[in-house]
Amino acid sequence: QVQLVESGGGLVQAGDSLRLLCAASGRTLTSYTMGWFRQAPGKEREFVSSISWGSGRTYYADSVKGRFTISRDSFKNTMALQMNDLKPEDTAVYYCAGAAAVSQRTMAGYGYNYWGQGTQVTVSS
Repeated sequence: QVQLVESGGGLVQAGDSLRLLCAASGRTLTSYTMGWFRQAPGKEREFVSSISWGSGRTYYADSVKGRFTISRDSFKNTMALQMNDLKPEDTAVYYCAGAAAVSQRTMAGYGYNYWGQGTQVTVSS
């Protein structure tokens, strides 16, 4: 089992930056894909970004490419999502997630088994 806890959400204005953090425990993540997802009110959950824990390879949804950066700290077992130039449409609950595999499928946001409780990000215009 992998336990995931997000932190760092909040209320910001358009154009501001915010950094989300995900703390993982319970397993060594070397063979995992870790990702960020978000769900806005009335919408389905969507993929934001992923990182292969072992290699550090990353992947982003088109909507955040160039604004968001995913990273991981293998020693601290934490993952971060640096969000710059935030827009009102980025408003959502952001979830940290883990998949016990590394593949094109998991890098694209499928096959995730472990989820955090979510952290709210609100961007005002």
